[in-house]
Amino acid sequence: MIKAIIFDFDGLIVDTETAWYEAYKETMGFYEIDLPFDRFVQTVGTVDTELHKFFNEQLGENCNIEEIEVRAKDIHKGMMKTPQAREGVKDYLEAAKTLGYKVGLASSSTREWVTHYLEELGLIHYFDAIITSDDVTRVKPAPDLYLKALNTLNVSSEDALAFEDSLNGSQAAISAGIKCVVVPNPVTESLTFEKHALKLKSMAEKSLMDVIKFVEK
Repeated sequence: MIKAIIFDFDGLIVDTETAWYEAYKETMGFYEIDLPFDRFVQTVGTVDTELHKFFNEQLGENCNIEEIEVRAKDIHKGMMKTPQAREGVKDYLEAAKTLGYKVGLASSSTREWVTHYLEELGLIHYFDAIITSDDVTRVKPAPDLYLKALNTLNVSSEDALAFEDSLNGSQAAISAGIKCVVVPNPVTESLTFEKHALKLKSMAEKSLMDVIKFVEK
């Protein structure tokens, strides 16, 4: 029986991921380098190790990761001046509270990053637990964030439902023993997801209650 709902953040609650791809692509254009989609998408939901590896491969000894990150963050910040929650997100959060579910968040990003946007969006008060990279040693696709969320919410994996937009995120939730509903964004919609309980185009496609009824069958 579902007792808790655990949400990812980047790409699921607000689509920061599409903006990141555009920001990094524009930044690499400054160095006359194209950023292939398949290299960027490997980093969605986890750390930027693979992305930095690509930068080093392309630029060699001229690669300055700090400079690239500063440029990309500046572009991204401009794109995210007026963040908007993805379709259906607020409805799900309100429904979860109304129905008496515990609500958690498990993100590979930092607490400062997550809480900034949640406050901007007016959504932070919905969450009973916010678990970020500041709270664990390993981020997604490792299950640590979800295991920490389960412990903080005091529920078992069988009694929780996760919502994710990325392969790394869904793998993390499933590895923690949690049923996962996948809600891809424009960056991740073409990826092949496996072992998920349900896939939605957006949270507006089905009500939270309908989703829970489906996964509890």
